[in-house]
Order: sequence, then C-alpha cells, then structure tokens
Amino acid sequence: MSNILKHDHNIYKIIISEDELKNRIQELGRQITRDYKDKKLLLIGVLKGCFVFMSDLIRNIDLPCEIDFMYVKSYNKSTVSSGVINIVKDLSIDISNYDVLIIEDILDTGLTLETLCKLLQTRKPNSLKICTLLDKPSRRKSSIYADYIGFVIEDNFVIGYGLDYAEEYRNLPYIAVYNQNT
Repeated sequence: MSNILKHDHNIYKIIISEDELKNRIQELGRQITRDYKDKKLLLIGVLKGCFVFMSDLIRNIDLPCEIDFMYVKSYNKSTVSSGVINIVKDLSIDISNYDVLIIEDILDTGLTLETLCKLLQTRKPNSLKICTLLDKPSRRKSSIYADYIGFVIEDNFVIGYGLDYAEEYRNLPYIAVYNQNT
C-alpha cells in the first residue's frame, strides 16, 4: 500500500485498496469487452472524478472505442450535493449511432446521472448505460441505477482515486473515508 498522505488526519480509514481497485477494474473491463463486442462504443467520462477510474478502465477494455468528457458540478466544495447540477463542459461529438457508456466515479443521490441520462437520451444514442466505480444506494434520491458497478459502499464521504474533497485527495491510489470531524 502506498504511503501517500498516510499520516493525513483527514483520512479516517482506507476502505478499498490499490490491489482491490486494480482487480475489480480488470473484471469490469472484461465484462464490458464481452457486452460491447461488435458495437460502436463511446465512453463518456463525467469529470472531474472519473478521470483515474476511466483511464484504468479503458486500458482493460479490449475493443475499439472512443471517448469524450462532460464536466458536471454538484458538490461545490462541500461533502453534500447541492442538488443543483451545472454542466460546465458538454460533449464535443454527436452521440447518435453510438452505444454510450457513461463512466462515473460515484453514484450517490443519482440526481446528476438522472439529469445527464435524460439529456443524453435526447441525442439518440443506440444505447445508454452507466458504469460507476462506487455505488452508494442508501443515498439514492432518484430511480437511476448503474449497469456496471465496481463497489457498493456505505454512506460515508470518500476520497481518493479521483474523488476529492474541495479539489484535494484525488491523487490517493486507494479509496478512503474522509474524516469530517477535523
């Protein structure tokens, strides 16, 4: 295990190790490879949190595929979603005629993904599915679900592996619970 920030008092505990992440992402890559064989696959990363996960995931998908990104904000330097979804950067390509797989870091309330899915469906992709690294079903406020899930976690605010608190901790190579009591 890496020593990155291991003495930081804001890291309460590590809940998913580097090795667990690597192994699960390899499994997800194999599953996506099987499911999207002979399809025109487009991965849409939801920035900023997805970038580490998506980078590792795409290297484990053994198919031709394309990528694009959307930058969406809903937390605004807080540990609780504001409920207001702002699309800061939209897609740069037309998604019609693609089988679209949205890549998300965490599925929490589902409000962000629900908004994105409704928007993307109007653009007429062949199919639209969701792959999330982390699923936190206890916080769901919408009926959205992920088709591919890395890990189901409890209701804790987590950091690392692309996930942040106020833009910090994205560089942790593992997933940790953020200590909100410091």
